[in-house]
Amino acid sequence: MARPAPRERPSHRCSECGLTVAKWLGQCPECQAWGSIGEVGASRVQVSAGAVTTAARPIDSIEVEAAQSRSTGIDELDRVLGGGLVSGAVVLLAGEPGAGKSTLCLELAARAAGKGEPTLYVTGEESAAQVRLRAERTGGLDPHLWLAAETELSALLGHIDAVRPGLLVVDSVQTIGAASVEGTAGGVTQIRAVTAALVAVAKERGIATVLVGHVTKDGSIAGPRLLEHLVDVVLHFEGDRHSTLRMVRAVKNRYGPADEVGCFALTGDGIVGLADPSGLFLSRRPQPVPGTCVTVTVEGRRPLLAEVQALVAKSTLASPRRAVSGLDASRVAMVLAVTERRGGVQLATNDVYTATVGGMRLTEPATDLALALALASAADDKPLPPDLIALGELGLSGELRPVPDLPRRLAEAVRLGFRRAVVPLGSESSSGMTLSPVSDLGQALVALENMRRPPAPRKVGLSLA
Repeated sequence: MARPAPRERPSHRCSECGLTVAKWLGQCPECQAWGSIGEVGASRVQVSAGAVTTAARPIDSIEVEAAQSRSTGIDELDRVLGGGLVSGAVVLLAGEPGAGKSTLCLELAARAAGKGEPTLYVTGEESAAQVRLRAERTGGLDPHLWLAAETELSALLGHIDAVRPGLLVVDSVQTIGAASVEGTAGGVTQIRAVTAALVAVAKERGIATVLVGHVTKDGSIAGPRLLEHLVDVVLHFEGDRHSTLRMVRAVKNRYGPADEVGCFALTGDGIVGLADPSGLFLSRRPQPVPGTCVTVTVEGRRPLLAEVQALVAKSTLASPRRAVSGLDASRVAMVLAVTERRGGVQLATNDVYTATVGGMRLTEPATDLALALALASAADDKPLPPDLIALGELGLSGELRPVPDLPRRLAEAVRLGFRRAVVPLGSESSSGMTLSPVSDLGQALVALENMRRPPAPRKVGLSLA
């Protein structure tokens, strides 16, 4: 008697990351998403060879003109993109509400239209009149800039057929829906289908496309993680709503560096690139003030000078207050403990407030020494020399560890007028910079005290003929 063929068991797949598991799970073990795993039927697929779309050629005979980037006219954005936009490339720009994503995209579209290139701006969140008013305020009116307010994918594709743009901006991808796909606009299935359709059109017709995306409360891009894999470039738009500073950070880039940062200033007249933003993070005062120290951080590949401030005041509470702004709270707590235990600075019974200037966020360990010196200066009520910077990562035993890209950091400090630096032992000197190499925090505090002492008067001897 013939044995019946074994029945294939269905599998389960995550709609967020595509992970396939043998049984249903409430939470995906790969992307940690809840309720994203559904059953899919198991079937054997037999694939045979078919006609090729494009014949394979030797790699040295492939033309590279199609992959050449074109400048957007915004230097800071070109810096992040790796030179500009590439025909057929799809860029995902994500950020918090009110950060300035739409303003930057409208400026990008206006610059492209100003070159005579047909540009299509599709808005799904605002009316066409609202976008027109913003364009008037920012000076972005141009006859080559076409504007459409649509939330249906088929209508969007119809506008593309009519305008035939060289640049397409969709604000935002979460508001576009496809009638042929189940779910509501903004859902996982809808976002995946809409993005896949727009990517296919961009590649087929060579249209540079910018998709604006929303973020969740934890800062990640809303929608399936597959969305980041479909596009060519992923940019994060960052900035505090109480500050004019905005940063565009490249998270993924198939055409350039994936660790670059562009700096912008959001004003009432639009958004402006900042070629030299270091001045935003330094305080201007006639006399040095205790509790401040300047350091150099690296954002992407760009060194930026930043000022760390500390205030130490006598506490009247049983548990002294610790307030942190612009710094990593856990890192600040560690530096406080090391400064008191290894540096001998009394902080346990005092209220301590730490902050940065200009709304900058410092999370790099290279700024530990600057924070420790600012705390010591605030506790002693003695200012640091105005031409001093501090660089170094603190260990729990008080030792100083070297920091990467030190020559480039020092060169940026020299360019802005700083002449002295406290650095980890073994650091190389830079032209125009006097280094004080130290091995631990205790030596750094001693070197700082020596800098404060006035130079000893010279003894003038008389020679008798």
